[in-house]
Amino acid sequence: MKREGFKSRLGFLLVSAGCAVGIGNVWKFPFLVGQNGGGFFVLFYLIFLIVMGIPILTMELSVGRASRRTAVSGYKRLEPAGSNWHWHGYFCFLGCLLLMMYYTTVSGWMLNYFCKFSLGDFAMTSTGDVGNIFTSMLGSPTQMLLGMTASVVFGFLINSFGIQKGLELVSKVMMVGLFILILALAVHSLCLPNAIEGVKFYLLPNLDNIRAQGLGSVITAAMNQAFFTLSLGVGAMEIFGSYTSDKYTLGGEAVRIGILDTMVAIAAGLIIIPACFAYNVEPDAGPSLIFLTLPHVFLHMEFGRFWGAAFFLFMTFASLSTVLAVFENLLSGCLDEFHWTRKKATLVCLVVVFVLSIPCALGYNLLSDVHPIGEKDILDSEDFIVSNFLLPLGSLVYLLFCVSKWGWGFDNYLAEANKGKGLKIPRWFKNYFRFVLPILILIIFVNGLL
Repeated sequence: MKREGFKSRLGFLLVSAGCAVGIGNVWKFPFLVGQNGGGFFVLFYLIFLIVMGIPILTMELSVGRASRRTAVSGYKRLEPAGSNWHWHGYFCFLGCLLLMMYYTTVSGWMLNYFCKFSLGDFAMTSTGDVGNIFTSMLGSPTQMLLGMTASVVFGFLINSFGIQKGLELVSKVMMVGLFILILALAVHSLCLPNAIEGVKFYLLPNLDNIRAQGLGSVITAAMNQAFFTLSLGVGAMEIFGSYTSDKYTLGGEAVRIGILDTMVAIAAGLIIIPACFAYNVEPDAGPSLIFLTLPHVFLHMEFGRFWGAAFFLFMTFASLSTVLAVFENLLSGCLDEFHWTRKKATLVCLVVVFVLSIPCALGYNLLSDVHPIGEKDILDSEDFIVSNFLLPLGSLVYLLFCVSKWGWGFDNYLAEANKGKGLKIPRWFKNYFRFVLPILILIIFVNGLL
């Protein structure tokens, strides 16, 4: 059976960027910028994105395009006879599965809040009760299961139609909608009173913050964010390489994906930080910023119901674009390894992902006493395994596979990455890829464990 590919280059770029643009990137990046020296952090982030993230992305894409397969089959096609690189492919599949076991729950949070703002639930709530809405949602098994189920069913339903008529078509619509919402929300936030102070806090270089945090901490935070923003190491990006054409170099395509991802992250800060300053609300980190702080802001804002609904629609698109992309990886793995029809793969994967996602959905209510790793709840434990083990170690495996003589080899990787029109990777990068890049990844791995 002929392997289906993307209908257009734009489809490849938007789907790949959609996989990279995740919830954590959107709600974490603005806080990290403000906390770690503003413009200095952005500068370090961009440097590490160029010297770390994009090179590893080209390697995943190259393995996918050269093999025209997902991780396990891709390794088998390219690895030297008698080697066992393909075992990492199984870890990639399990990593994508584990990622979706908690990501579908968080995606459900976004959908839940979009519905609450759209239906006017927050309009009938006093500012003192905003926190109770989030606590009530987490404590309700029904709400948590409904949100998770909606994400799972929507994702697999769309992907059941195939690459062009399902994943590519819907991802294009969602990503275009996401960019329109970003523009509208950012312009609105920048027009609020005192917004310029938020922009200064967010983007101007701040030596006091660097002194407070320590230059080493700022550099490490930028390195971590640049590495994790592209969802590398579990084959989630490799699959899109297997669907793309040979017309353009993968170095150029990786740069474009990185630019789209960074634009969304920086624009998210231009939405959030000025709005917080306009209403004298401290810009906090993580879920509290999104679910506790911002609803306060929207409640004080003229047409706050509309802007709140628009913001959480933007967050819903950001989360579901990742869900669609990673679900496609799971489906393609089943198609390649078991030779199932897409319909059968969809049904099986839907049931498996739904069942395995239930513990996380119940992790803040019926299973709130379950702490798999230390004091971490189910969601944090699953995220810890993916972020601190599977992503950095998986990226290291892809790197070694592409540059070592025991794997696919640098010459084969370079020929594939440079095939087509566009930005070429110089041959003299070889020693940097072999000796420097592995050390940087190991630093991230050790830092994550500490």
